[in-house]
Amino acid sequence: MLWWSRSGPAPSTTRVLPDGCVDLLWNGTHLQVAGPDVVAFTTGTAPDALVAGLRFAPGTGPGVLGLRGDEVVGRRVPLDAALPGRRVARWEDEIEAAGQGRGAGAAALVAGLERVGRALADEAPPPDGLVLALVAAIRAGLGVGASSRALGVSARTLHRRALPALGYGPATLGRVLRLQRAVGLARDGLPWADVAVQAGFADQAHLARDVHALAGVPPTTLVPSKRTAQGWEPGSQANRSTGLPSGSRTVA
Repeated sequence: MLWWSRSGPAPSTTRVLPDGCVDLLWNGTHLQVAGPDVVAFTTGTAPDALVAGLRFAPGTGPGVLGLRGDEVVGRRVPLDAALPGRRVARWEDEIEAAGQGRGAGAAALVAGLERVGRALADEAPPPDGLVLALVAAIRAGLGVGASSRALGVSARTLHRRALPALGYGPATLGRVLRLQRAVGLARDGLPWADVAVQAGFADQAHLARDVHALAGVPPTTLVPSKRTAQGWEPGSQANRSTGLPSGSRTVA
């Protein structure tokens, strides 16, 4: 998925929740890799800053970008740390020039990022099919043991294959994707008790502990409630990034 985000007129702090993905970012001056996060990543944002990114689906980004996921967990590193610097410098010059053109804005930046992403994807080896099947199994709600049996390999093999492609093992991916399910349901207005059941938590207390551990804040802070005739319910979060579709099979 291609996305962009523009900050407001005052300095702010952005909280990025773990989602199992790796992003290729344009931070205004350089191309940067955002590794897979285990806990929320918080960063300061300058006033009126425009950031664009290309988000790779879980299990695909490290292979396309030429690095191991477990070496960049929770980190933001320059793209030229993984690829020849001269090549990256040329891409950066092209994106910067496009962004400064007359009438240019987010569309020019994301178009430049997509060109870079396609060039990298064309040269990359195919993603590990076992890891992609693992991601699908966990998205479907299977645990590590059930995924291992369904895929016909040992849990140890799944863990070993997951590390370079995902950055962490299947159990951590399960927690991360469950958090994403919960946040999505809450933003749609579902009460927290129902969110816990539908997202796969043992109960609401389990949800609260996991959200706090992974997001760094309680559920009601992460997704503020709104007043309704029936009481307080989770509300939507403002200032989300704007996503743009892409045809690549590797993007989220």
